[in-house]
Amino acid sequence: MTATETKPSTKKDPMLKHRNIGIMAHIDAGKTTVTERILFLTGVIHRTGEVHDGAATMDFLEEEQKRGITIQSAATAVNWDGHSINIIDTPGHVDFTAEVERSLRVLDGAVAVFDAVSGVEAQSETVWRQANRYGVPRMCFINKMDRVGADYDKAVASIISRLSARPVVIQAPVGAEKDFKGVVDLMEMKYYRFDEEDGNQITELPIPEELTDEMARRRHDLCETIAEFDEELLDMFVEDEPLPNDRLKEVLRKATLAMEVTPVLCGSALKDKGVKFLCDAVISYLPAPVDLPPVEGMHPRTKEEEKRERIPGAPVSLMAFKTIAEPTGDLTFVRVYSGTLRKGSKLMNPRTGKSERIGRIVRIHASKREAVDEVPAGEIAAIIGLKLTVTGDTLCDEAHPIALSEINFPEGVIAMSLEPDKGEDRDKLGEIIGRMVREDPTFRATTNEETGELVISGMGELHLEVMVNRIKNDHNCNVKTGRPKVSYKQRLTAPLETIATFKRQSGGRGQYAVCHVRFEMTEDPETVFEFHDKIKGGNIPREYIPAVGKGLEMGVKSGGKLGFPFVNVSATVFDGKYHDVDSSELAFQQAGHLAFRQACENNITLLEPIMKVEVRVPEEFLGAVVGDLNSRRGEVGEVDTLDDLRIVRGQVPIAEMFAYSSALRGATQGRGSYAMELQEYREVPMHIASKVFESND
Repeated sequence: MTATETKPSTKKDPMLKHRNIGIMAHIDAGKTTVTERILFLTGVIHRTGEVHDGAATMDFLEEEQKRGITIQSAATAVNWDGHSINIIDTPGHVDFTAEVERSLRVLDGAVAVFDAVSGVEAQSETVWRQANRYGVPRMCFINKMDRVGADYDKAVASIISRLSARPVVIQAPVGAEKDFKGVVDLMEMKYYRFDEEDGNQITELPIPEELTDEMARRRHDLCETIAEFDEELLDMFVEDEPLPNDRLKEVLRKATLAMEVTPVLCGSALKDKGVKFLCDAVISYLPAPVDLPPVEGMHPRTKEEEKRERIPGAPVSLMAFKTIAEPTGDLTFVRVYSGTLRKGSKLMNPRTGKSERIGRIVRIHASKREAVDEVPAGEIAAIIGLKLTVTGDTLCDEAHPIALSEINFPEGVIAMSLEPDKGEDRDKLGEIIGRMVREDPTFRATTNEETGELVISGMGELHLEVMVNRIKNDHNCNVKTGRPKVSYKQRLTAPLETIATFKRQSGGRGQYAVCHVRFEMTEDPETVFEFHDKIKGGNIPREYIPAVGKGLEMGVKSGGKLGFPFVNVSATVFDGKYHDVDSSELAFQQAGHLAFRQACENNITLLEPIMKVEVRVPEEFLGAVVGDLNSRRGEVGEVDTLDDLRIVRGQVPIAEMFAYSSALRGATQGRGSYAMELQEYREVPMHIASKVFESND
């Protein structure tokens, strides 16, 4: 039995032999390479493809192969030590964070991969927070231990300082950089040396004498941490008694599933070093579906809490977490939480209230598919041909309905106009955009009602560049784009009350409605719109009040004169007038819309996306980079040191960061790198807001 193997349970339940995991990290930390080595090790593929050569199995999109990065999450399944493991390889670039979001929503565990030189990087923090939000237990793999500058202890320390996590080192490297020879399993206190030519060839040896004291200290730290979670072990530790390895593994597993600690291993995936131990640790310390509590949701009609046991015999419930639009019908990835998904069955979508018939079901391995007739609880598969189901929807047993919590996706921060080269391609482009919006919930498209201009928005320049290239190359539709623009938001500057009167008279029955509306800010700044009814005495008949709310909401969503979305709007209708003959729902809807337009007159505050930025540069360029960020309205928060690099962290408006990669290359002789993600929206300074208002008049 290898160093990290343990049996999580003696129950004879096939679900105990199953794992659903994600591989997550910052770009270039080696996620896809780790996945590729697992596929090779488990016999799924017979030769490995390299990311840098554009030949990785999991990066099968043309754009991924061309750029050498993961753009969309890819699913596969492997078998290891009698267990089946579903693996999702997720992107590391912040522009494709939605792929990580939806993957973590349906996964049970995750492996966080870190570069042994860089430790925790900007996007590592983002994906770690996402995993925290969805309660996903995880373990860490410190990769690239053979790189120049690799420092295992420094990488582990960064997990503590940057992620506020509690790593438990269960493996220690022997050597580093070109001298990385193997690992010591601190559970078993055994040394495993990797063959230089084939990292999967491992020799068990005694721990080198010069490392005995260091490994004893590391073992002591390991036992001390794990003993905190078990009284019996703690008593033994205090009495200086030897702690049994089986018990240590059992308690470490429980603490990992409770997200109290995170086991840490190391290796070099590119050289196949440490991947075997990583697979063992996935089985030992990450959860099986039945290790998790019942899945929770609510009854779509009564809104009462509902729970489902994660077993094949329960009423079926599943979540659609990813869509790939194809000419033959959408391919919808689903996670089955309870019951058994069967071909030919009918399931209800609580969002629409309608039923879907399940046609073809397939298991996915990257770009390949295997048809199956049923999928039990705990599994991930895909359904071909669903008509009404989109990302985040629940499908469930009609007799036992449940709506699972939705997936929340961030809104885009930049936008650009888009039009086809040929006028006759306009309808074709509309169909293509419709497919891509179904596939990627962070990719949005709107048409300006006044100009008829099509505007697409996304998470960053790279995101939109990839989408436009896919329109041109994958869908064979040539398009012209405008310059990227900031996706601003708007809110009302001050609370106010307004009286909106809507009158129309055209010979016959007219239209008449008056509503008094009070506008304020919502208590939750993230809320887009709230509507409150405070009508007393029947000044507006009850049947017309929802129409007022609908008209107000239409005004909020229209974006007013500028077209940017509004947030933080609370509207209360508290008085009004109606006419027995001329009043109607349409009249009150129009009055509500008019009330919002009136509230916007000279009462708008513009909000802009502020990006959290991390720039890594050689020390000699530090001054130039900091000065440049300050000139971009940036606020530099801290400067850290990593060997001969300086890490600059701060916040900068995205309006000032267009084409920053070119500017950084020029300022650092091509030796600088950066990452950024949305941090918050802030009020735009008046002198800049006035220019935006003028340019949109």
